[in-house]
Amino acid sequence: MDNVATSEANALTEIQSLIAARVDWIDVLRSVKSYFQCVVGTIHRLDTSTQQLCLVCHRGIPDAIMPQVQRIPIGKGMAGLAAQRRECVSICNLQTDGSGAAKPAARLTGMEGAIAVPMLVNGELRGVLGVAKPTAYEFSESEKSLLLHIAMLIGEHL
Repeated sequence: MDNVATSEANALTEIQSLIAARVDWIDVLRSVKSYFQCVVGTIHRLDTSTQQLCLVCHRGIPDAIMPQVQRIPIGKGMAGLAAQRRECVSICNLQTDGSGAAKPAARLTGMEGAIAVPMLVNGELRGVLGVAKPTAYEFSESEKSLLLHIAMLIGEHL
């Protein structure tokens, strides 16, 4: 097993252990952020009655944008698009992105490289995991795959 595979396996083991120990979701999020060297992170749960993503926990979200982050409609912003498309939505630089995938308030985080990952459990959407870095960054396919696996683990217990 190469170093990357070992590192990924260790990250999954740590997150599985945290979930199995029923720790606070903030500790799980902290572990994910640490592994991917991110400073901002969110976990949203899907409220099936309203079809909105509801904030479970976060780290690093400025108070000024908390009202926009608390409840996110499916299809709106990165998290809403990840939920709608059921695939990762990533942006190399939130500060200069013109794709429209991120809401304008996302720039207020001061982050650049960001990704929102759907929590899919047996094809069912459970929520969205998001992390971001303060520098421009393109998440690799292997990182996206690992994040999808982590999101699924979170979704199984959310």
